[in-house]
Amino acid sequence: MLSWDGVLVKRQMKVRTGSDLGAAVAEARHARSLTQQQLADSVNLDRTYLARIEAGISVQMLDRTLRLLRRLGAEVTVTLPDPATSPHPDET
Repeated sequence: MLSWDGVLVKRQMKVRTGSDLGAAVAEARHARSLTQQQLADSVNLDRTYLARIEAGISVQMLDRTLRLLRRLGAEVTVTLPDPATSPHPDET
């Protein structure tokens, strides 16, 4: 988390590619101290698929979608959670 004039703010990441989004997933997962298996189980995904997303391997559709959004003038930003205040995955 970052501090600006004494005010704590969550970290934001601009997402331009599927790999960027995968990196954001990994960072958010680490912020909550979750394993890939725990996160994958909580959303009914196979752990290996989640690993591929985090590594930027299975992101072709995400890349295309983000490219379309950029072409339309949209910007995608991910706000990463504060581990101290983020809900447990079962609470979302």
